[in-house]
Amino acid sequence: MKFMIVGKASAETEAGALPSQEIVDNMHAYNEALAKAGVLLAAEGLYPSSQGAQIAYSGGNATVIDGPFAEAKELIAGFWLIQVKSREEAIEWALRVPVPPGYDGIGLDVWRVFDASDAPDDALPADEREREEALRERLGVDTPGT
Repeated sequence: MKFMIVGKASAETEAGALPSQEIVDNMHAYNEALAKAGVLLAAEGLYPSSQGAQIAYSGGNATVIDGPFAEAKELIAGFWLIQVKSREEAIEWALRVPVPPGYDGIGLDVWRVFDASDAPDDALPADEREREEALRERLGVDTPGT
């Protein structure tokens, strides 16, 4: 099972402030523990929303809205993508994330990631499933059970 651990933004991350060396070292150690356990698929920090955009749809038309966006508590500052055996294991890993000072009340989200391999065998026609598997193979993405 794949899960995404989402780190929420704060006023500091939205201001573009870099974390202290201690936090960088702690995050590096955490990422190394994930990698050593063989569960880490990706881990990235995000730039402030001022460097992002949102796309809104209405009546079939797309509108681009440039950042920054209000309410830092609703934004994300980074994520980890992990592959584990259960939701409980994902939560155990999330509880080990080194939280910087000043993050009281901000927290993390843990979301299960859906991919085509989660669909029942009869949900996708065989040719579509084969295309999905071929794409994953080209990208070097493991298909669960392989």
